[in-house]
Amino acid sequence: MVETTVKCQSSSCINGNPPSRLECPTCAKLGIAGSFFCGQECFKAGCTIRQSLSLQLCLDGSNNPFPNFTFSGSLRPAYPLSAKRQVPAHIARPDYAEDGVPRSERKASGQPPRILGPEEQNKMKEAAREILDLAASHVKPGISTDEIDEIVHDATVARGGYPSPLNYRGFPKSVCTSVNEVICHGIPDRRKLREGDIINIGLHADLNETYPVGDVDEESKKLMRVTRQALDAAISICKPGALIRDIGKAIEPIARANGCAVVKTFTGHGVNDLFHGAPNIPHYAKNKAVGTMKPGMVFTIEPMLNLGTNWEEIHWPDNWTATTIDGRRSAQFEDTLLITETGVEVLTAGKPREDLQ
Repeated sequence: MVETTVKCQSSSCINGNPPSRLECPTCAKLGIAGSFFCGQECFKAGCTIRQSLSLQLCLDGSNNPFPNFTFSGSLRPAYPLSAKRQVPAHIARPDYAEDGVPRSERKASGQPPRILGPEEQNKMKEAAREILDLAASHVKPGISTDEIDEIVHDATVARGGYPSPLNYRGFPKSVCTSVNEVICHGIPDRRKLREGDIINIGLHADLNETYPVGDVDEESKKLMRVTRQALDAAISICKPGALIRDIGKAIEPIARANGCAVVKTFTGHGVNDLFHGAPNIPHYAKNKAVGTMKPGMVFTIEPMLNLGTNWEEIHWPDNWTATTIDGRRSAQFEDTLLITETGVEVLTAGKPREDLQ
């Protein structure tokens, strides 16, 4: 067996770049040259450098499972994913819990929006705000999105609930964590949040917000503020008799005036004992949504805004993660609303955030 004589390839080596045999295993697997180091310090420095070359490497044993995919931005998945989290046997399960198929939703497809009676309305008020606020309190540099998933999962089952995203159409986790250029449906994994990131945390029933990770740039702060403002403007028009299609008319002018594009692919929706139902809620102007708001109707508004003029998305090979096509950042805010006899009640309302003022 021939011993390697390659010198340490860390540009910041403090040992004078001696002959080295410590090779990055992920680089070796992917056939990437320049991955020999004389020790752990140089190894870590070298792997950090290679992240700028669009590789998610092995400081924590993770890797990018899609090395041949052309990503639009700098974010990379960090696999392997953790094992599927378990739900105690005494907790009621939705029909998709075992095989991922939401049969009840399929059966209800094409039916008009449900009108909830007083008892059902009270159940809807037992919303997810407390769990989202708990998860948000842990957002900081160094925590992984998988750890956030664990927090949400444990808090949900501790309250006797099933974490609705888990195995919904095969989604592998209990919450969506969408970081930076991810528009929606990000899968929690081993990647640790970094100073300057933004992260959207989304759970059912039905609520999400975008948060800064430490200090973020002014552009990201503005994006989050504008997205929240757009949602609030849409909520303000909601009342009995209001047109569903006018929700988008309230959102898009605010986005455009602030240099943002409204994502058209994903919509708000009705929510009750089903995860998703009628009505369909587009967030852009000049849409063709039909119907008017009626007392007892419960639905979400959840605008996704991208920096710049591109509203379209691309999907990672995991078939879930949707990102901007240009790698620029995206933000989303969502609330669940009940149309009352006199106006609207925000079932998932939280306290005003200082960073959004």
